[in-house]
Amino acid sequence: MPDFIKRAPLRSGIDRRSALKLGAAAATTLFAPALVRAESGPIRIGHLTPMTGFLGTLGEWAVLGIQMAAEEINAAGGVNGRMLEVRSEDSINPETAATKAQRFLEQDGVDFLMGEISSASALAISEVATRNERLFMALGPRSDVLRGARCSKYMFCTDIPNTVMVNAVGAALKRDGMVEGKRFFTLTADYVFGHDLLKAAKAFFDANGAELIGDELVATDVTDFSAFILKARQAQPDVVCLNLAGNQVTNFVKQYAEFGLPYPTVGFNLNTADAWAAGVGNLSGTWPTVWFDTIETAGSKDFVGAFKAKYGKTPENHAWIEYIALKIAAKAIAETGSAATPGMIEYFESEAEFDILKARPAYFRKEDHQLIQEAYPFSVKPEGSYSDVQDMLALGPAVPGADQSLEAIYPPAEAGACKI
Repeated sequence: MPDFIKRAPLRSGIDRRSALKLGAAAATTLFAPALVRAESGPIRIGHLTPMTGFLGTLGEWAVLGIQMAAEEINAAGGVNGRMLEVRSEDSINPETAATKAQRFLEQDGVDFLMGEISSASALAISEVATRNERLFMALGPRSDVLRGARCSKYMFCTDIPNTVMVNAVGAALKRDGMVEGKRFFTLTADYVFGHDLLKAAKAFFDANGAELIGDELVATDVTDFSAFILKARQAQPDVVCLNLAGNQVTNFVKQYAEFGLPYPTVGFNLNTADAWAAGVGNLSGTWPTVWFDTIETAGSKDFVGAFKAKYGKTPENHAWIEYIALKIAAKAIAETGSAATPGMIEYFESEAEFDILKARPAYFRKEDHQLIQEAYPFSVKPEGSYSDVQDMLALGPAVPGADQSLEAIYPPAEAGACKI
């Protein structure tokens, strides 16, 4: 099993994080025999993710990623000799997600919960996990509120939050002179994720001299965007900015291309599966991502190669994040000797560093349980310079820069509303 934990180098001074890591290192070493009571039998994980609806395509990728990780871990002997059993189910909506999460814990005897992409469903699962005092690793939801006012001692978030997506795209837009003095018209997904993303976008516009001249809330089941496109044309903005989710983006950009409006599009949220589904000639502009298949690290290349060999296609970012998240969970179990929630929480809160196949390792920030990591902007190559949709996206440089703290693009924990 690949090494997914790296210890931080010793420094001349000892700050809070260093002290935590040194304490963890003194307590145990990688793959050392467990210092807690021995446990036997499989480690059962309840995995919920949308497999239908406007996020269903993303959930399909999520299942592929987590199942591939489980197979690799089990083929290498499991974790401390125990096999992983990942039970994946369609979360469908917040109410169903909560019901299934409770059933996983009460009837199916899972050790902890993982998954989800919808921020609304993740909040519902988190409430169940908190009531039952059981770990929930929220792998795909991006709303800042999960790391803020609605955070939980039992929830750890692995995907980048909305503020990071806005900052990743915003840095590229500022570089290209597309922010200061520009008039933006936004379309926003009408649920907790979209509302939260719009809030982050407004903060960015206000801080960087841009003007928001209009916003339209879009229900998640809308497929005809013509009325919204006509409103954008009437507003005559400099930039049309999308705060949409899932296949909303795909449907919008296809229809927007048909109208032929002259206003460039950008977006503060996009997944590569939805970008590919947009088709050649429809997508343009700059967008954020947490991971992309052309990242030039040995670990990322190995993952892409193994995924292609297994499934016959290039992995999408949700496949990657579910894959690395299960590896992170497995390492926590190996380190603590148990899949019990208290030990895993303590281990994650030690801010141990994880190799997540990027240039820089990641760690869970103790204050809000957010996985702190690099993000990226990407843009669409000029039409005619690529042959198919999987070759049409050009990844930009990682943000923050190598000379900056990873937390530079994240909301400061001390200013947040998270009370763990």
